[in-house]
Amino acid sequence: MPNPMRTSPRFLILAGLLLAAPAAWAQTSTVKTKVKTTSPAPKPAGAAQGPAPTTIDEAKIEAQARGLTQNLKQALGLTPQQEEKVFQINERSIRQVETARIQYRQDLRKLNSIIDDIGGSRLTLLKDVLTPAQFNKYQQAREKKMGVPNVQGNQGNAVPGLPPGRGEE
Repeated sequence: MPNPMRTSPRFLILAGLLLAAPAAWAQTSTVKTKVKTTSPAPKPAGAAQGPAPTTIDEAKIEAQARGLTQNLKQALGLTPQQEEKVFQINERSIRQVETARIQYRQDLRKLNSIIDDIGGSRLTLLKDVLTPAQFNKYQQAREKKMGVPNVQGNQGNAVPGLPPGRGEE
């Protein structure tokens, strides 16, 4: 009768593989869930990539601008004149972003910087078209949705935690 305390080398190898496999699968699935994003992951420069878009889809830009303008019209009660101006601002901004995506697709830092600049320019143009009440309502909704600090906070409100009136004498 074989000694139960003594095991064959084949058994040890098999047991090791069976114990190691779930750990390997767990590591693989964890990595996959961490990599998952809402946008496609950037591919390495040497990787085979599909044809990059080199032209702008004007119909797509107009549709996006109309949708965005319609949302603002409903949320802010835009007049017909405001609606037309807001549409032009939205269309111009979307076109600029799409152009930047094509031009700077290999330089994500530059692309993000340009998109931020376009967003700031759009915000300034919208402020000129909207009434103060409409703009405040827009800013509050924007801050709530995106966590973006409002413009008023960047224009001289006291820093949280500091006493009011400091340095205003």
